[in-house]
Amino acid sequence: MGLNLTDIANIRLISQQIERPKFKTVKELVGWMGALQAQDYGMAKWAIGVRLHEATDRTIETAISKGEIIRTHLLRPTWHFISADDIYWMLALRAAPIKASLRSRDKQLGLSEDMIAKSNTILANALQGGKHLTREELLIELTKGGIPIDENRASHLLVRAELDGLVCSGAIKDTKQTYALLEERVLKGYLLSKEEALAKLAKIYFLSHGPATMQDFVWWSGLSGKDASLTLEMVKSDFHSETIAAQTYWFSNHLSLSPSNNGTVYLLPAFDEFIISYTDRRAALPLERFNKAVSNNGIFHPVVVVNGQVTGIWKRTIQKGKVLVETKFFEPPEKTILRLVEDAANKYGNFLGMETEISLPNST
Repeated sequence: MGLNLTDIANIRLISQQIERPKFKTVKELVGWMGALQAQDYGMAKWAIGVRLHEATDRTIETAISKGEIIRTHLLRPTWHFISADDIYWMLALRAAPIKASLRSRDKQLGLSEDMIAKSNTILANALQGGKHLTREELLIELTKGGIPIDENRASHLLVRAELDGLVCSGAIKDTKQTYALLEERVLKGYLLSKEEALAKLAKIYFLSHGPATMQDFVWWSGLSGKDASLTLEMVKSDFHSETIAAQTYWFSNHLSLSPSNNGTVYLLPAFDEFIISYTDRRAALPLERFNKAVSNNGIFHPVVVVNGQVTGIWKRTIQKGKVLVETKFFEPPEKTILRLVEDAANKYGNFLGMETEISLPNST
């Protein structure tokens, strides 16, 4: 087929549903993506919105409140949005390795297994009966029970409760996120075997994120290199491969390819899967531009993507019912691109249900 890195970036726009989105509901989209990184809550909702036709912030929050999608700690670990249908098999596959990776820090914080068990009991009692409580409300209960919550102990205890399959995200309450009991939130269905779960995770990743390498899959999934290699062997007959610059990329046999992608502009959120879900990000973000889009301490800025390439960054400011969108390009863009940027900014404003004010740079 003779693909190059630019082609890879443009094909990823399609597989990631940014270009030619095909799903109608939040749950379908999140299920297709497998897991969307979601530590920046507002931007993570836009990561879903930019991949759905006419989605709004309220659409996403409704799906969260109904329990159709779950925000929890999985994979690397960090916050992720996942489909409720995937929560139990993903936890069964990934919880134990993540807990093992956190054990040393838990020990430093004095969080023994006995203390964690006591914390879990307090959380369970507080949430039992379909209650949805904010983080602040749960911390009050932990403090009452004599559980220390300082020095980031509270975060570790809540993450552990998620990994133990006790709690997950609850309904939005007065614009605040809440926690709820997982067993009251999502019915437990058939659990996959480890082999089935590994194969499903790999298929999800390479379908939704391909073209991607095995090293990309290791990074995204948090799996060991050994598990990832074995898994790729199980599923590779379902995928096509291309070798570019000594790296082998895997992607769907059924993807309708038209790599040339001219005249498209997207304002993608911070930490978007289009950038963060790969170890080698050069396809869309050349090395000479990397430090302009990613800070020294690993903060992935919202990016402007033009024809599959990161050409700038953007930020939003909420001002009395309107949103100000400001862009900063690495090089002066053409006038035709600025018109497309304006369209993309208006799409974001519509997503928020706000009037959009746009600050654009000078064009060439």
